[in-house]
Amino acid sequence: MTRPPGADLPEQRPDPAGGARPDQAGEAARPGQAGAAAQPGPAPARTRDPARRPSVWRDRHGRGLRGPLTPPGLPVSRTRSESFDDLVLEAVEALEPRLGDRLDGVEFAVEDIPPADVTAALVPGDPVPLASAFPAGESTPARVVVYRRPVELRGGPEVADLLAVVVVEQLAALLGMEPEEIDPDLGE
Repeated sequence: MTRPPGADLPEQRPDPAGGARPDQAGEAARPGQAGAAAQPGPAPARTRDPARRPSVWRDRHGRGLRGPLTPPGLPVSRTRSESFDDLVLEAVEALEPRLGDRLDGVEFAVEDIPPADVTAALVPGDPVPLASAFPAGESTPARVVVYRRPVELRGGPEVADLLAVVVVEQLAALLGMEPEEIDPDLGE
């Protein structure tokens, strides 16, 4: 009795997961076979080259491509830190007509929280500083740094008013002036 070619091979069944089955692991192509293409069963799965991107990304559920919920120009799309930066700029711009060119050498910055060296110098029970003023150095300009989180927590809904007071007080300390000289409306 003659056997058909390949009769001594184990039965080829498709694997639903697409991987190699335990009975196929380690089997090599036998002489006369051209690898998996000569074996009966499903064709090997094609893999996508990760370097090649499709020209159009598919939309699996027909809901459109993901994107921002609001257009970038709307105020709703601004983060809290971006809005706080705008409040600091407004407070400084309100002082420019009174101080003129005294503000030319002063930088304003916003940080989330005071650095460890500033908070380490505090005595227990002292409030966390809202801002710091640093005089000009040899290679650095004078600088006022406002700490966003403490100002937001202490200011509540009137954060813009508190911020204006903090900026005036820090500028007064930096320029050697009284806060009322910089902003006469400060006491009201």
